[in-house]
Amino acid sequence: MQIQIDITKTLRSGARTFALRARLASASQRIVVYGPSGAGKSMLLKAVAGLMTPDHGRIEIAGRCLYDSVDGIDLAPQRRKLAYLFQDYALFPHLNVRQNIAFGLQRGWRNPLARVDGEAVRYWLQAFELEHVAQQLPHQLSGGQRQRVALARALAPEPAALLLDEPFAALDPALRQRMRAELDTLQRRLGIPMILITHDPDDVSAFGDHVLRMENGSMADIENLELVERNEA
Repeated sequence: MQIQIDITKTLRSGARTFALRARLASASQRIVVYGPSGAGKSMLLKAVAGLMTPDHGRIEIAGRCLYDSVDGIDLAPQRRKLAYLFQDYALFPHLNVRQNIAFGLQRGWRNPLARVDGEAVRYWLQAFELEHVAQQLPHQLSGGQRQRVALARALAPEPAALLLDEPFAALDPALRQRMRAELDTLQRRLGIPMILITHDPDDVSAFGDHVLRMENGSMADIENLELVERNEA
């Protein structure tokens, strides 16, 4: 199995309670968790990344146990070796493209030099066609360029899996279609397992080798895209 998750988490706010009950076991390299806003999709991804601690359960990716409440295992996010692409990309606004990519390759929190170089930085600049904007800051980039930088920064440390939180939601329709195609090609070339969460059936169609629907904190397998489209109708 590439990915095995069986976790629970209860959140309380005043009189309101939300219970996450996430269970999946998959040998697929392309898992899509589909559902409406507020279903618990981002909670799931944060738990896998180590940004939120479940109450109980176990998380295993590529044969490595990342969390086990029984055995007392809870690896810190940096030790999980996962790439997390936030919906807003979370680029460092004061660092140029080179520096943002290089940040994921170094230890500690010291900012890389403005003209930082190296084989990995050059590789990802070329892979995402970012050489011509290497010295620019995030606010000077287009939406598609910002997403490419975020992906390059996430992938540069050679993570064990890629976690994608609504990666195309902030893009216009034409760019969204192109970036889906680029991510599809990249994922197939690298062979890196990924979990993508979305509320967009087009994302399911593009990446959903194994599709699960999440609603009210619970998950269930979806056998085919027609069920997704029917729910949207």
